[in-house]
Amino acid sequence: MLTDFRCYAQLRLEVDARPVVLTGPNGAGKTNLLEALSFLVPGRGLRRARLNEASRRTAAELAGDGTSPRPWAVAATVEAGGEMVEIGTGLAPDVAGVSDAPDRRVVRINGETRRGQTALADHLAALWLVPDMQRLFTDGASARRRFLDRLVYAVDPAHAGRITAYDQTLRERARLLREQGTRADPAWVAALETALAERGVAIAAARADVVRRLNPACAAGIGPFPAAALALSGDIDGWLADGPALAAEDRMAAALAAARPRDADTGGAAVGPHRSDLLVTHLERGLAAALCSTGEQKALLISIVLANARILALDAGAAPLLLLDEVAAHLDERRRRALFEEIEALGAQAWMTGTDPALFAALGPRAQHLAVEEARVRPAGEMLRE
Repeated sequence: MLTDFRCYAQLRLEVDARPVVLTGPNGAGKTNLLEALSFLVPGRGLRRARLNEASRRTAAELAGDGTSPRPWAVAATVEAGGEMVEIGTGLAPDVAGVSDAPDRRVVRINGETRRGQTALADHLAALWLVPDMQRLFTDGASARRRFLDRLVYAVDPAHAGRITAYDQTLRERARLLREQGTRADPAWVAALETALAERGVAIAAARADVVRRLNPACAAGIGPFPAAALALSGDIDGWLADGPALAAEDRMAAALAAARPRDADTGGAAVGPHRSDLLVTHLERGLAAALCSTGEQKALLISIVLANARILALDAGAAPLLLLDEVAAHLDERRRRALFEEIEALGAQAWMTGTDPALFAALGPRAQHLAVEEARVRPAGEMLRE
């Protein structure tokens, strides 16, 4: 159920456990539906949008008449662990109309307001692929870190809180060094650096654990999708691999202390998990993903996401929600069929979008085919009859 989310004023959509195929022209609202679902797990959704940006706007509002964004809501009934659970989230009404107010997200479980987003992860996990991810291996390291962290969130929901706390502490240290430089209270700066080291090593350890668990599944490959090898690159990742976590914390705290003059000038921090990178190799070719063709890169991404979905299904006894935006458009028929077969084998409810219904014809009645046009969603046959 959507209320004032993106192009949808109101929407109520009932589906069963089968995969869901959404087809329609560009701009019809297909990706907006996937984004709405992505807000039902912790994080900023598949577009990484601020909450205010997801509010529905009329043509006049888009033209800039000064009207503040509306509150919005996304809610769903989820079958989790054999029970039906009502989950929902959205932009708090008390800040939606205040243009300079910080985003404040509301989370409700079975009608009760919960503090923080992590409560959502108790009932739902989700993984997604969007067209922008095709540049993952050629863009900067920050995109690859976000991709990896999303995989970690699905396995370890507490990871989102670690990232948030780390980022807040990082900004506080940067502000202190920028404003006060050498005059900053050394005890205060040291305390922040100790907190950064503790949280930073915890983040790096969670990433390393997921990479360790993913590698056997990725190395096996999935049908015609390529086998992959994952590795982490960064000072903190090396320290953690070479010794115990406490020693890595000490090394990071010492490195931060030594880098204070430079960090005061740059406004950042020389070391930490925010400097790490995810390295991916196409195993069969022995080639770094960045050097592979665009088609191979997309196939590698799908292979990694499906491997993570397998791990989640084994751990939780249920597959995560898969949100696959335009994922079939650049796959040949053999890989499309393999993707559909893996989704069915996982028992995953995958939501897939595309402009051409023919790309999903192989699924037939094994999927729910819906047509999206001008923020209306109907069974595909109904749209065709109109």
